Amino acid sequence: MSLLTQGRTLLVAGAMLFSAAVIQVPQSQAGVFISVNVAPPALPVYTQPPLPAPGYIWTPGYWAYGPGGYYWVPGVWVAPPRPGLLWTPAYWGWEGGAYLFHPGYWGPHVGFYGGVNYGFGYFGSGFGGGEWRGGSFFYNSAAANFGSVHVTNVYVNKTVIVNNTTINRVSYNGGNGGIQARPSAFEANAMRENHVVATNEQMQHQTFASQNRAQFASANGGRPGVIAAATPASFHANPTNAAAAARFNPNQREGNQDQRIANGLHSGQMTSGEAAQAERTQANIDRQVHNDRAANGGALTPQERQQVNHEQNAASRQIYNDNHNANRVAPNAVNNREAYQQQRVANGLRDGQLNSAQAARDNRQQAGIAQQVHNERVANGGAMTQQQRQQVNREQNHAGRQINREEGRR
Repeated sequence: MSLLTQGRTLLVAGAMLFSAAVIQVPQSQAGVFISVNVAPPALPVYTQPPLPAPGYIWTPGYWAYGPGGYYWVPGVWVAPPRPGLLWTPAYWGWEGGAYLFHPGYWGPHVGFYGGVNYGFGYFGSGFGGGEWRGGSFFYNSAAANFGSVHVTNVYVNKTVIVNNTTINRVSYNGGNGGIQARPSAFEANAMRENHVVATNEQMQHQTFASQNRAQFASANGGRPGVIAAATPASFHANPTNAAAAARFNPNQREGNQDQRIANGLHSGQMTSGEAAQAERTQANIDRQVHNDRAANGGALTPQERQQVNHEQNAASRQIYNDNHNANRVAPNAVNNREAYQQQRVANGLRDGQLNSAQAARDNRQQAGIAQQVHNERVANGGAMTQQQRQQVNREQNHAGRQINREEGRR
Protein backbone atom coordinates (compact mmCIF):
# COMPACT_ATOMS: atom_id res chain seq x y z
CA MET A 1 0.00 0.00 0.00
CA SER A 2 1.49 3.36 -0.96
CA LEU A 3 0.44 6.89 -0.18
CA LEU A 4 0.44 9.33 -3.10
CA THR A 5 0.66 12.78 -1.63
CA GLN A 6 2.59 14.81 -4.24
CA GLY A 7 1.62 18.14 -2.73
CA ARG A 8 -2.05 17.28 -2.38
CA THR A 9 -4.18 17.59 0.72
CA LEU A 10 -5.09 14.36 2.49
CA LEU A 11 -8.83 13.83 2.54
CA VAL A 12 -10.45 11.25 4.73
CA ALA A 13 -14.21 10.88 4.48
CA GLY A 14 -14.55 7.36 3.07
CA ALA A 15 -15.83 4.22 4.75
CA MET A 16 -14.18 1.56 2.64
CA LEU A 17 -12.16 -1.46 3.71
CA PHE A 18 -8.86 -1.75 1.89
CA SER A 19 -5.69 -3.78 2.33
CA ALA A 20 -4.76 -4.37 -1.34
CA ALA A 21 -5.36 -0.85 -2.56
CA VAL A 22 -3.62 2.45 -3.19
CA ILE A 23 -4.91 5.62 -1.57
CA GLN A 24 -5.37 8.47 -4.01
CA VAL A 25 -6.09 11.95 -2.70
CA PRO A 26 -7.64 14.31 -5.28
CA GLN A 27 -8.14 17.88 -4.10
CA SER A 28 -11.69 18.26 -5.34
CA GLN A 29 -13.36 15.56 -3.27
CA ALA A 30 -13.57 14.87 0.46
CA GLY A 31 -12.87 11.16 0.61
CA VAL A 32 -10.43 8.32 0.92
CA PHE A 33 -10.34 6.69 -2.48
CA ILE A 34 -9.62 3.03 -3.13
CA SER A 35 -7.69 2.30 -6.31
CA VAL A 36 -7.46 -1.09 -8.05
CA ASN A 37 -6.41 -2.20 -11.52
CA VAL A 38 -9.39 -4.45 -12.26
CA ALA A 39 -12.73 -3.01 -13.36
CA PRO A 40 -15.72 -3.56 -11.05
CA PRO A 41 -18.30 -6.12 -12.25
CA ALA A 42 -21.48 -5.12 -14.05
CA LEU A 43 -24.41 -3.87 -11.98
CA PRO A 44 -26.87 -6.65 -11.11
CA VAL A 45 -30.52 -6.15 -12.08
CA TYR A 46 -33.01 -6.26 -9.22
CA THR A 47 -36.41 -5.13 -8.00
CA GLN A 48 -36.58 -2.40 -5.40
CA PRO A 49 -37.90 -3.66 -2.04
CA PRO A 50 -40.99 -1.88 -0.67
CA LEU A 51 -40.54 1.30 1.34
CA PRO A 52 -40.36 0.33 5.05
CA ALA A 53 -41.84 3.62 6.32
CA PRO A 54 -42.34 7.23 5.15
CA GLY A 55 -39.21 9.36 5.40
CA TYR A 56 -36.72 6.77 4.16
CA ILE A 57 -34.61 7.47 1.05
CA TRP A 58 -33.41 4.80 -1.36
CA THR A 59 -29.63 4.26 -1.50
CA PRO A 60 -28.63 2.04 -4.44
CA GLY A 61 -26.34 -0.96 -4.10
CA TYR A 62 -22.73 -0.76 -5.26
CA TRP A 63 -19.56 -2.79 -5.63
CA ALA A 64 -17.08 -2.17 -2.82
CA TYR A 65 -13.56 -3.55 -2.59
CA GLY A 66 -11.82 -5.41 0.22
CA PRO A 67 -9.08 -7.99 0.82
CA GLY A 68 -11.16 -10.64 -1.02
CA GLY A 69 -11.83 -8.43 -4.04
CA TYR A 70 -15.09 -6.81 -5.11
CA TYR A 71 -18.18 -7.44 -2.99
CA TRP A 72 -21.72 -6.18 -3.40
CA VAL A 73 -23.26 -3.88 -0.79
CA PRO A 74 -27.04 -4.31 -1.19
CA GLY A 75 -29.27 -1.36 -1.99
CA VAL A 76 -31.37 -0.37 1.02
CA TRP A 77 -33.81 2.26 2.26
CA VAL A 78 -32.08 4.54 4.79
CA ALA A 79 -33.28 7.33 7.08
CA PRO A 80 -31.26 10.47 6.21
CA PRO A 81 -29.16 12.04 8.99
CA ARG A 82 -31.49 15.04 9.04
CA PRO A 83 -34.24 16.61 6.90
CA GLY A 84 -33.17 18.30 3.70
CA LEU A 85 -30.34 15.91 2.81
CA LEU A 86 -30.16 13.75 -0.32
CA TRP A 87 -27.84 10.84 -1.07
CA THR A 88 -25.14 10.99 -3.74
CA PRO A 89 -24.25 7.35 -4.55
CA ALA A 90 -20.73 5.97 -4.56
CA TYR A 91 -19.12 5.22 -7.91
CA TRP A 92 -15.94 3.93 -9.55
CA GLY A 93 -14.01 6.00 -12.07
CA TRP A 94 -11.01 5.32 -14.31
CA GLU A 95 -8.37 7.88 -13.31
CA GLY A 96 -4.61 7.90 -13.51
CA GLY A 97 -4.38 4.35 -14.83
CA ALA A 98 -6.54 2.73 -12.14
CA TYR A 99 -10.15 2.37 -11.03
CA LEU A 100 -10.78 4.81 -8.19
CA PHE A 101 -13.63 4.50 -5.70
CA HIS A 102 -15.54 7.67 -4.78
CA PRO A 103 -17.59 7.17 -1.58
CA GLY A 104 -21.19 8.33 -1.35
CA TYR A 105 -22.31 11.19 0.87
CA TRP A 106 -25.33 13.17 2.07
CA GLY A 107 -25.82 16.77 1.01
CA PRO A 108 -28.48 19.37 0.12
CA HIS A 109 -28.12 18.47 -3.57
CA VAL A 110 -27.04 15.37 -5.47
CA GLY A 111 -23.54 15.62 -6.89
CA PHE A 112 -21.77 13.68 -9.61
CA TYR A 113 -21.83 9.89 -9.42
CA GLY A 114 -20.13 8.98 -12.64
CA GLY A 115 -23.16 8.91 -14.89
CA VAL A 116 -23.87 5.40 -13.60
CA ASN A 117 -27.52 4.37 -14.04
CA TYR A 118 -28.39 2.71 -10.73
CA GLY A 119 -32.13 2.88 -11.46
CA PHE A 120 -34.95 3.89 -9.11
CA GLY A 121 -34.43 7.60 -9.66
CA TYR A 122 -30.63 7.48 -9.91
CA PHE A 123 -30.52 7.43 -13.70
CA GLY A 124 -26.99 8.79 -14.08
CA SER A 125 -27.49 12.44 -13.14
CA GLY A 126 -29.43 13.87 -10.21
CA PHE A 127 -32.18 12.03 -8.38
CA GLY A 128 -35.72 11.61 -9.64
CA GLY A 129 -37.03 9.47 -6.80
CA GLY A 130 -38.25 12.28 -4.59
CA GLU A 131 -37.61 15.76 -3.24
CA TRP A 132 -37.74 17.76 -0.04
CA ARG A 133 -40.56 20.25 0.41
CA GLY A 134 -40.04 22.09 3.64
CA GLY A 135 -39.23 19.48 6.27
CA SER A 136 -41.05 16.63 4.51
CA PHE A 137 -39.84 14.25 1.83
CA PHE A 138 -42.17 13.77 -1.13
CA TYR A 139 -41.86 10.60 -3.22
CA ASN A 140 -42.09 10.31 -6.99
CA SER A 141 -44.47 7.38 -7.30
CA ALA A 142 -43.01 6.57 -10.73
CA ALA A 143 -39.67 5.69 -9.12
CA ALA A 144 -40.58 4.25 -5.70
CA ASN A 145 -42.07 0.95 -4.56
CA PHE A 146 -44.44 1.75 -1.69
CA GLY A 147 -45.68 -1.80 -1.13
CA SER A 148 -48.39 -1.72 1.52
CA VAL A 149 -47.10 1.46 3.20
CA HIS A 150 -49.52 4.37 3.04
CA VAL A 151 -47.65 7.45 1.80
CA THR A 152 -49.38 10.82 1.65
CA ASN A 153 -46.48 12.93 0.34
CA VAL A 154 -46.53 11.76 -3.28
CA TYR A 155 -46.23 13.26 -6.75
CA VAL A 156 -45.85 11.71 -10.21
CA ASN A 157 -43.16 12.68 -12.70
CA LYS A 158 -42.48 9.96 -15.23
CA THR A 159 -40.34 12.18 -17.45
CA VAL A 160 -37.33 12.01 -15.11
CA ILE A 161 -37.25 8.23 -15.03
CA VAL A 162 -34.76 6.51 -17.29
CA ASN A 163 -34.83 2.73 -16.93
CA ASN A 164 -36.16 2.28 -13.42
CA THR A 165 -34.38 -1.07 -13.26
CA THR A 166 -30.89 -0.85 -14.63
CA ILE A 167 -30.55 -1.66 -18.35
CA ASN A 168 -27.10 -0.20 -18.97
CA ARG A 169 -25.23 -2.30 -16.44
CA VAL A 170 -21.85 -0.57 -16.73
CA SER A 171 -20.74 0.22 -13.18
CA TYR A 172 -17.88 2.68 -13.68
CA ASN A 173 -16.97 5.97 -15.33
CA GLY A 174 -14.29 6.47 -17.98
CA GLY A 175 -11.65 4.14 -19.31
CA ASN A 176 -12.22 1.30 -21.74
CA GLY A 177 -15.92 0.55 -21.82
CA GLY A 178 -16.88 2.93 -19.02
CA ILE A 179 -19.49 5.67 -19.05
CA GLN A 180 -18.15 8.82 -20.66
CA ALA A 181 -19.88 11.36 -18.40
CA ARG A 182 -18.48 14.50 -16.80
CA PRO A 183 -19.89 16.64 -13.97
CA SER A 184 -22.37 19.30 -15.02
CA ALA A 185 -22.08 22.81 -13.59
CA PHE A 186 -24.87 21.97 -11.13
CA GLU A 187 -23.16 18.75 -10.03
CA ALA A 188 -19.83 20.51 -9.67
CA ASN A 189 -21.44 23.07 -7.36
CA ALA A 190 -23.12 20.29 -5.37
CA MET A 191 -19.75 18.58 -4.92
CA ARG A 192 -18.39 21.73 -3.26
CA GLU A 193 -21.21 21.99 -0.71
CA ASN A 194 -20.91 20.85 2.90
CA HIS A 195 -21.44 17.10 3.00
CA VAL A 196 -22.36 14.57 5.67
CA VAL A 197 -20.62 11.21 5.43
CA ALA A 198 -22.44 7.88 5.45
CA THR A 199 -24.29 7.20 8.69
CA ASN A 200 -23.04 4.67 11.18
CA GLU A 201 -25.84 2.35 10.03
CA GLN A 202 -24.58 2.59 6.45
CA MET A 203 -20.99 1.93 7.52
CA GLN A 204 -22.07 -1.15 9.48
CA HIS A 205 -24.11 -2.26 6.48
CA GLN A 206 -21.04 -2.21 4.25
CA THR A 207 -18.93 -3.95 6.88
CA PHE A 208 -21.53 -6.68 7.19
CA ALA A 209 -21.55 -7.19 3.42
CA SER A 210 -17.75 -7.50 3.46
CA GLN A 211 -18.04 -10.40 5.92
CA ASN A 212 -20.47 -12.41 3.79
CA ARG A 213 -18.76 -14.64 1.24
CA ALA A 214 -21.93 -14.83 -0.86
CA GLN A 215 -21.56 -11.12 -1.66
CA PHE A 216 -18.11 -11.45 -3.27
CA ALA A 217 -17.85 -11.47 -7.06
CA SER A 218 -15.12 -14.11 -6.80
CA ALA A 219 -17.66 -16.46 -5.19
CA ASN A 220 -20.90 -15.47 -6.94
CA GLY A 221 -19.71 -14.67 -10.47
CA GLY A 222 -21.24 -11.22 -10.29
CA ARG A 223 -24.60 -12.46 -8.94
CA PRO A 224 -24.64 -11.50 -5.23
CA GLY A 225 -26.49 -13.61 -2.69
CA VAL A 226 -28.50 -10.56 -1.63
CA ILE A 227 -28.81 -7.69 -4.13
CA ALA A 228 -31.24 -5.44 -2.26
CA ALA A 229 -33.04 -5.35 1.08
CA ALA A 230 -35.66 -3.15 2.70
CA THR A 231 -33.22 -1.91 5.38
CA PRO A 232 -29.71 -2.76 6.61
CA ALA A 233 -31.30 -4.63 9.52
CA SER A 234 -33.32 -6.85 7.19
CA PHE A 235 -30.17 -7.69 5.23
CA HIS A 236 -28.41 -8.64 8.45
CA ALA A 237 -31.35 -10.87 9.41
CA ASN A 238 -31.29 -12.74 6.08
CA PRO A 239 -30.59 -16.46 6.61
CA THR A 240 -27.68 -16.28 4.16
CA ASN A 241 -25.96 -13.96 6.64
CA ALA A 242 -26.04 -16.34 9.61
CA ALA A 243 -22.36 -17.17 9.25
CA ALA A 244 -21.43 -13.50 8.97
CA ALA A 245 -23.47 -12.69 12.06
CA ALA A 246 -21.65 -15.42 13.96
CA ARG A 247 -18.33 -13.82 12.98
CA PHE A 248 -19.22 -10.44 14.50
CA ASN A 249 -15.92 -8.68 15.05
CA PRO A 250 -15.72 -5.81 17.58
CA ASN A 251 -12.62 -4.57 15.75
CA GLN A 252 -14.71 -3.82 12.67
CA ARG A 253 -17.03 -1.68 14.80
CA GLU A 254 -14.05 0.08 16.31
CA GLY A 255 -12.66 0.68 12.82
CA ASN A 256 -15.93 2.32 11.82
CA GLN A 257 -15.86 4.58 14.86
CA ASP A 258 -12.27 5.62 14.18
CA GLN A 259 -13.31 6.36 10.60
CA ARG A 260 -16.08 8.67 11.82
CA ILE A 261 -13.64 10.54 14.08
CA ALA A 262 -11.30 10.97 11.10
CA ASN A 263 -14.17 12.24 8.96
CA GLY A 264 -15.22 14.74 11.63
CA LEU A 265 -11.69 16.08 12.04
CA HIS A 266 -11.17 16.53 8.34
CA SER A 267 -14.48 18.26 7.71
CA GLY A 268 -14.09 20.58 10.70
CA GLN A 269 -17.26 19.22 12.33
CA MET A 270 -15.19 17.77 15.18
CA THR A 271 -12.77 19.93 17.15
CA SER A 272 -9.47 18.61 18.48
CA GLY A 273 -10.93 18.62 22.01
CA GLU A 274 -13.92 16.55 20.91
CA ALA A 275 -11.64 14.20 19.00
CA ALA A 276 -9.47 13.73 22.08
CA GLN A 277 -12.49 12.62 24.13
CA ALA A 278 -13.75 10.32 21.37
CA GLU A 279 -10.31 8.75 20.96
CA ARG A 280 -10.01 8.15 24.71
CA THR A 281 -13.39 6.42 24.66
CA GLN A 282 -12.32 4.16 21.80
CA ALA A 283 -9.00 3.43 23.53
CA ASN A 284 -10.87 2.31 26.66
CA ILE A 285 -13.19 0.04 24.67
CA ASP A 286 -10.23 -1.43 22.78
CA ARG A 287 -8.39 -2.12 26.03
CA GLN A 288 -11.49 -3.78 27.43
CA VAL A 289 -11.78 -6.02 24.36
CA HIS A 290 -8.11 -6.96 24.64
CA ASN A 291 -8.39 -7.81 28.35
CA ASP A 292 -11.57 -9.85 27.85
CA ARG A 293 -9.97 -11.81 25.02
CA ALA A 294 -6.82 -12.43 27.03
CA ALA A 295 -8.89 -13.77 29.94
CA ASN A 296 -10.95 -16.06 27.67
CA GLY A 297 -8.31 -17.61 25.47
CA GLY A 298 -8.73 -15.12 22.64
CA ALA A 299 -12.54 -15.04 22.42
CA LEU A 300 -15.33 -12.89 23.81
CA THR A 301 -18.35 -14.33 25.57
CA PRO A 302 -21.81 -13.39 24.23
CA GLN A 303 -22.29 -11.19 27.28
CA GLU A 304 -18.98 -9.40 26.66
CA ARG A 305 -19.89 -8.85 23.00
CA GLN A 306 -23.21 -7.39 24.06
CA GLN A 307 -21.51 -5.08 26.54
CA VAL A 308 -19.00 -3.86 23.93
CA ASN A 309 -21.82 -3.20 21.48
CA HIS A 310 -23.72 -1.26 24.15
CA GLU A 311 -20.67 0.90 24.86
CA GLN A 312 -20.07 1.50 21.16
CA ASN A 313 -23.69 2.57 20.73
CA ALA A 314 -23.18 5.20 23.41
CA ALA A 315 -19.89 6.27 21.79
CA SER A 316 -21.63 6.47 18.43
CA ARG A 317 -24.27 8.84 19.79
CA GLN A 318 -21.55 11.05 21.24
CA ILE A 319 -19.65 11.16 17.93
CA TYR A 320 -22.88 12.08 16.16
CA ASN A 321 -23.52 14.88 18.66
CA ASP A 322 -19.94 16.17 18.29
CA ASN A 323 -20.29 16.22 14.50
CA HIS A 324 -23.62 18.06 14.60
CA ASN A 325 -23.19 20.64 17.34
CA ALA A 326 -22.20 24.26 16.87
CA ASN A 327 -18.53 23.62 17.57
CA ARG A 328 -16.69 23.78 14.26
CA VAL A 329 -13.23 24.69 13.04
CA ALA A 330 -11.97 25.59 9.60
CA PRO A 331 -10.30 22.59 7.92
CA ASN A 332 -6.58 22.84 8.61
CA ALA A 333 -3.34 20.92 8.20
CA VAL A 334 -3.01 19.99 11.90
CA ASN A 335 -6.44 18.37 12.05
CA ASN A 336 -5.90 16.74 8.64
CA ARG A 337 -2.75 15.08 9.98
CA GLU A 338 -4.66 13.83 13.00
CA ALA A 339 -7.43 12.61 10.71
CA TYR A 340 -4.88 10.72 8.61
CA GLN A 341 -3.48 8.93 11.67
CA GLN A 342 -7.00 8.07 12.83
CA GLN A 343 -7.74 6.73 9.34
CA ARG A 344 -4.67 4.48 9.53
CA VAL A 345 -5.85 3.03 12.84
CA ALA A 346 -9.28 2.39 11.32
CA ASN A 347 -7.73 0.65 8.31
CA GLY A 348 -5.44 -1.45 10.51
CA LEU A 349 -8.33 -2.66 12.63
CA ARG A 350 -10.43 -3.52 9.59
CA ASP A 351 -7.81 -5.51 7.72
CA GLY A 352 -6.42 -7.21 10.84
CA GLN A 353 -2.98 -5.55 10.82
CA LEU A 354 -3.72 -3.97 14.21
CA ASN A 355 -5.10 -5.84 17.21
CA SER A 356 -7.25 -4.25 19.89
CA ALA A 357 -4.31 -3.67 22.26
CA GLN A 358 -2.32 -1.86 19.58
CA ALA A 359 -5.33 0.21 18.56
CA ALA A 360 -5.90 1.15 22.21
CA ARG A 361 -2.33 2.43 22.46
CA ASP A 362 -2.58 4.33 19.17
CA ASN A 363 -5.91 5.92 20.11
CA ARG A 364 -4.53 6.93 23.50
CA GLN A 365 -1.54 8.53 21.81
CA GLN A 366 -3.73 10.41 19.33
CA ALA A 367 -5.98 11.56 22.17
CA GLY A 368 -2.97 13.04 23.91
CA ILE A 369 -1.87 14.93 20.82
CA ALA A 370 -5.41 16.15 20.07
CA GLN A 371 -5.78 17.37 23.67
CA GLN A 372 -2.47 19.20 23.41
CA VAL A 373 -3.64 20.90 20.20
CA HIS A 374 -6.92 21.87 21.86
CA ASN A 375 -5.20 23.32 24.93
CA GLU A 376 -2.73 25.35 22.85
CA ARG A 377 -5.49 26.75 20.64
CA VAL A 378 -7.51 27.78 23.68
CA ALA A 379 -4.48 29.48 25.19
CA ASN A 380 -3.70 31.32 21.92
CA GLY A 381 -7.18 32.49 20.97
CA GLY A 382 -7.85 29.64 18.57
CA ALA A 383 -4.52 29.57 16.74
CA MET A 384 -1.23 27.71 17.13
CA THR A 385 2.23 29.17 16.85
CA GLN A 386 4.64 27.87 14.23
CA GLN A 387 6.72 26.28 16.98
CA GLN A 388 3.66 24.47 18.37
CA ARG A 389 2.72 23.18 14.92
CA GLN A 390 6.25 21.88 14.42
CA GLN A 391 6.12 20.12 17.78
CA VAL A 392 2.78 18.47 16.94
CA ASN A 393 4.20 17.36 13.60
CA ARG A 394 7.18 15.71 15.35
CA GLU A 395 4.83 13.90 17.70
CA GLN A 396 2.71 12.71 14.78
CA ASN A 397 5.85 11.50 13.00
CA HIS A 398 6.65 9.42 16.06
CA ALA A 399 3.08 8.12 16.20
CA GLY A 400 3.23 7.24 12.50
CA ARG A 401 6.41 5.20 13.00
CA GLN A 402 4.71 3.37 15.85
CA ILE A 403 1.79 2.41 13.60
CA ASN A 404 4.27 1.26 10.94
CA ARG A 405 6.00 -1.03 13.44
CA GLU A 406 2.71 -2.45 14.63
CA GLU A 407 1.63 -3.22 11.08
CA GLY A 408 4.98 -4.85 10.31
CA ARG A 409 6.22 -2.09 7.96
CA ARG A 410 9.63 -0.49 8.33
